Amino acid sequence: MSSTPTVQDTGPSAPHAGESAGPAIGPDPRAAYREALLELAAEDPRVVCVDSDTGGLESVFGERFPERYINVGIAEANLMTVAAGLARRGFVPYVHTMAGFAALRAGEFLKLDVVGNQLPVRVIATHAGLAAAHFGTSHFALEDLAVVRALAELTVVVPGDGRQIGAATRQLHALPGPGYLRLGRSATPEPPGPVPEFRLGRARVLREGADITLVAAGPLPLLFVLEAAAELAREGYEAHVLDLHTLHPLDRDGLLAACRGRAGVVTVEEHRPQGGMGDAVAEVVAAELTVPLRRLAVRGRVGTRVATQRDALEAHGVSTAEVVEAARQLLTRAAGPAG
Repeated sequence: MSSTPTVQDTGPSAPHAGESAGPAIGPDPRAAYREALLELAAEDPRVVCVDSDTGGLESVFGERFPERYINVGIAEANLMTVAAGLARRGFVPYVHTMAGFAALRAGEFLKLDVVGNQLPVRVIATHAGLAAAHFGTSHFALEDLAVVRALAELTVVVPGDGRQIGAATRQLHALPGPGYLRLGRSATPEPPGPVPEFRLGRARVLREGADITLVAAGPLPLLFVLEAAAELAREGYEAHVLDLHTLHPLDRDGLLAACRGRAGVVTVEEHRPQGGMGDAVAEVVAAELTVPLRRLAVRGRVGTRVATQRDALEAHGVSTAEVVEAARQLLTRAAGPAG
């Protein structure tokens, strides 16, 4: 019998011996979102916060706008139906739960009550991917994008940088239909350099390069591809880095432009390989181009012996080293046999 699993919630990984501290830690995703929500609520009396005991919103939002704060308890299916009813009466509900519960436990009600009626409900799905790995397997959210991508009239956004969250929230608010905003739990290292403009439905180019394309969705995947691009540059290769933050509607033109004429494409995501961002990219690229593609996603059985979110991802196939190796294989293949 194996020993009892040990679980620690230690936040972002500390640097290893001999390494620099690395990039600055970005804003806490939930705090960045809540700041944007409060601003919207102050501007728009239709904004209603519908909570499922996620913690914090009762004081952050409820004390400031008590008449527009509703806590339905840990009842995610009811969460969606209450929000749908409020939207029918002219409100713009923001519903809050963890990503695994929003897409799976409450998926039928999201499909029928919200998306099926094209109601302006914004689903704020936190603790996405392995962000809540320390809570155990019930809190993993590695299949949610496969579900919500299949709901064709739902806008799906996966910010890769905490500094994007405010703009993403505001732009979702301006839409007439439903939206799904996928967030993590804790702050993660922010990409270096200035923050490119966020435009819903338009992928962001974070690095120009003519040799290979690296596409990411989500904070740690984006960090991994930027780290990989820097390592590949030291080897003489220039990687084109694309932040594909909106999975529906997908920026088809931007994606094809980023992939065309290069040795290959590597996609990186905090999700299972089935139905996630890698599949979304493959659907577009395979229909138009002849470039090879490698998808890096969470593979294998993820247990509860977890130190940090990054450790969990690296143990299951999503890491800087894996991105570099996948890119090298594609570059070698494109170069052809030596000699």
